[in-house]
Amino acid sequence: MIELQKKRITVFGGSRCTADTDEYREALKLGRLIVEAGFDVCSGGYAGVMEAISRGAHEAEGHVIGMTMTQFNASPNPYVKTIEPSESFYTRLQKLIRESAGYVALRGGMGTMTEISLVWNKLAMNVLDRRPLILLGECWPRAFECLREHLVISERDMDFLTFAVTAEEAVEVLKTQIR
Repeated sequence: MIELQKKRITVFGGSRCTADTDEYREALKLGRLIVEAGFDVCSGGYAGVMEAISRGAHEAEGHVIGMTMTQFNASPNPYVKTIEPSESFYTRLQKLIRESAGYVALRGGMGTMTEISLVWNKLAMNVLDRRPLILLGECWPRAFECLREHLVISERDMDFLTFAVTAEEAVEVLKTQIR
């Protein structure tokens, strides 16, 4: 188990889902459950999954952190309590990773894959102490099977990933692996 002073969980996911989608509703529930488990919630702070996770955490009266970028002309979603701006995508990503006790990724695009890949690589290279990297949703096992088929990914590499189908499963992993 890892023990950090800050119990911040970073959630990665796409910016394109809307409130009428199952993905948004699952992220909304995840935000609430993360707060109820005693963690702060952190995301990129913008729309889609980031908004849903922030909203769920906000409605559960939790602390919501948005890691924004000064390069974007977009405003953070209204549920973010603390805004931590970064000058660049790389700086933002490093802060999202370094300051979190665990990570949950929902379906997203290239940005989400970049975030997962960097966390995963840092864990595998022992640059980060062991912490949960949870891939939430039915899309992930098939995507990673494809990666394993076409890339050089070992069983040891896969041991750094946890697959969860529901928000409840993801939060159970967080609660059991983080004090």
